[in-house]
Amino acid sequence: MQRIRLRYTKRGRLRFTSHRDFQRAFERALRRAEVPMAYSAGFTPHPKVSYANAAPTGTGSEAEYLEIALTEPRDPDKLRELLDESLPAGLDVTDAVEARTSGLADRLGASVWELRLDGVGLPEAQGAVASFLAAESVEVERRTKNGLRTFDARGAVACLEAVEGAADRPGEGACAILRLVVRHSTPAVRPDDVLSGLRATADLAPPVPAAVTRLAQGPLDEESGTVTDPLAPDREAVMAAPPTAAGLTAATGAPPARGGAPEGSA
Repeated sequence: MQRIRLRYTKRGRLRFTSHRDFQRAFERALRRAEVPMAYSAGFTPHPKVSYANAAPTGTGSEAEYLEIALTEPRDPDKLRELLDESLPAGLDVTDAVEARTSGLADRLGASVWELRLDGVGLPEAQGAVASFLAAESVEVERRTKNGLRTFDARGAVACLEAVEGAADRPGEGACAILRLVVRHSTPAVRPDDVLSGLRATADLAPPVPAAVTRLAQGPLDEESGTVTDPLAPDREAVMAAPPTAAGLTAATGAPPARGGAPEGSA
């Protein structure tokens, strides 16, 4: 059984696609692309697809990840192209690698977020960021299925800065961009929780809802605050491993060579 890990996006209007809607669209894409999926056992078999830390509905993302299991080997790059063609624009498959290591979900230790605050000037945003970072803890409330929950939004924030943003159209006024690195913790701290914390510590209240996009997710380098590529260990393992008969078949489409002297040898 071959396992392929994919990176995909949620762009434009499709940021409002729920995770369940994406699952349905992706399973249709698997059928259109004629991917030889492995299925679970039981009375209602399902394709073996593992989703990792999906972004909340309403947020864009450049870095969503999933893993699929195949019954026949396929070239990851060709598979990526077929799936990308079979999905609607905005749900774009941007990377694929054969899984050669374990624990993809465990490597998704943090996310990089961009929050676009239209109507907020840079000095105001920078002051709010300074107040938030200076606090030892920032308690916020979020309503969950179990009721209202209070937790600390500050502890999960590894980096937070405000930079100047450009308005979409001339004359639209000020725009600040927040760049945010959040550790994946329990309970999970979301970008809107950080916005609630900025409101609590500095009374920052954007006049319109923030446009939120996840730029990356993966292992966090605590010293630099950098989030690195979670697929890098698989790429390195593929490069280090000698080619197998199955791998050659997937890459070339030709059947593996059988025993005997090579063609043309004496």
